[in-house]
Amino acid sequence: MKISLPKPFFFEGGSRAVLLLHGFTGNSADVHMLGRFLQKNGYTTMAPHYKGHGTSPEELIHTGPADWWADVQHAYQSLQEQGYEEIAVAGLSLGGVFSLKLGYTAPLKGIVTMCAPMSMRTTEKMFEGVLKYAYDFGRAHAYTEDEQKALQQHLKEQGMPSLQELRQLIIQVREQVDEIYAPIFVAQASKDEVIDIHSAQYIYDTVESNDKTIKWYENSGHVITLDQERKELQQDILDFLNTLDWSK
Repeated sequence: MKISLPKPFFFEGGSRAVLLLHGFTGNSADVHMLGRFLQKNGYTTMAPHYKGHGTSPEELIHTGPADWWADVQHAYQSLQEQGYEEIAVAGLSLGGVFSLKLGYTAPLKGIVTMCAPMSMRTTEKMFEGVLKYAYDFGRAHAYTEDEQKALQQHLKEQGMPSLQELRQLIIQVREQVDEIYAPIFVAQASKDEVIDIHSAQYIYDTVESNDKTIKWYENSGHVITLDQERKELQQDILDFLNTLDWSK
């Protein structure tokens, strides 16, 4: 049976807006529960899809960080155009990196990073994530075993040149983290199997924010928003947002 893929979402909940950003090869499903939880507690939430994400893997490999950052900027501007004057951002993994970048390029009420990397594994390791994305996409679209093998082979032949640009993006953001002054909550899963977990402490130590918090979730893996401590994380993010200096 063919499974419908997640779509970007916009949940209206109040005058305070939170931009939710998914990770590399992820999609809005990564932050859907968080979005609904915040909506129920008076926040408007929006989660875009980066170009190539939530679509075919053949499309994904021909996109890169410049495309994805443009999508983040467009979503932020979309909230502004709809009358949301005060915006916070919460991002998972690559979404956390973009949250930091937004923090030193645009006005934000607050920032939440969740398992955000400040260094990148080899491009080969990252490409393994692309192949897994392709496998999951094939399952969702009821690919046969032969179709799955053909897709994997095609992707291996094509590669994903922009992964080197992704490495450069992370380095660039790491070098500018000390330009962030907005309140920030840094969440990190202790069982994170994807990134260097010391990235969380680096973010916390380096930002210039006077209001900053770091918390470790001992029983969670990289996609912390969907793991067993997700409800605790949701409440912690809500508590953080509620402390911000909103005008309404």
